[in-house]
Amino acid sequence: MKPGMKVGDTAVVEAVVTPDMFAQFEGNVVHPVYSTVSMVYHMEWASRKIILPYLEDHEEGMGAAVSVKHIAPTPEGSTVTVTATLTELRDNIVITKVEAKEGERVVGVGEVKQVILPKQKIHEMIQASLHS
Repeated sequence: MKPGMKVGDTAVVEAVVTPDMFAQFEGNVVHPVYSTVSMVYHMEWASRKIILPYLEDHEEGMGAAVSVKHIAPTPEGSTVTVTATLTELRDNIVITKVEAKEGERVVGVGEVKQVILPKQKIHEMIQASLHS
């Protein structure tokens, strides 16, 4: 990992809620609002943006844990801004606090944990899971 990543670093992802982001299962829309699945995706993406400038060519980030509380519905056409803030950095473990907002209204909060590993180690882990 390249030096420079520090507690307090932030990254932002903005998304406009579209029908493909609605809460749905097997193509059946349950609620025509921003889904928890989409929120988690955007939270992970904002968190990933923090680590990207610090990855060495032989390294990659891997999601290790996500904890989310979806607080309020967000309708189609709304802009959701997800901000990730680095709260803890231990060796190769990166923990971010994430917050999703529609304007000033908080619609979700959580935490994302990533582990930075050599790409070869990730490949070996994937191969081992295929043969177990």
